[in-house]
Amino acid sequence: MSIVLTRIDNRLIHGQVLESWVPYVHANCIVVANDSVAEAPLKKMMMEASVPSRMRVEIDRIERIIELFTSSSLDGMKVLLLFASTADALRAHQAGLHYRHLNLGNLHAGAGKTRLSCTIFLDPEDLSDLEELEDAGVDITARCIPADAERPWRKLIPKGRGA
Repeated sequence: MSIVLTRIDNRLIHGQVLESWVPYVHANCIVVANDSVAEAPLKKMMMEASVPSRMRVEIDRIERIIELFTSSSLDGMKVLLLFASTADALRAHQAGLHYRHLNLGNLHAGAGKTRLSCTIFLDPEDLSDLEELEDAGVDITARCIPADAERPWRKLIPKGRGA
């Protein structure tokens, strides 16, 4: 098993992931590590149904996804790993699901969040999570779609603002 892309995208599985990222990284498996979707049968079923039948899809709680990665179940797979938030990405990494690179794709606006790009809005907790991941050796970049230039996440932060 190889992780071909680890991405934070609060929409998780959607057209941009399926039509742009999957072919770009040649993934044959999508893994979603998100507790709330795993516990929402209708949402989970809709996401699974959107994935072409030729691809494997796994959607589960973070702890179960870590177990999946430590088993031989994904041997030979090219995995696109999706998180909905910086908190999920950090929690998984701290629990032993290690990845070397993290792509910030879509993190939408919300209360207390600051716009850093057209698709990335972060709050102080997000910044702290990303700093902790970076301190653990994760290379973090922002890139909405494959055609975009990859940018180091810290370059998105205006001078004089945290991180």
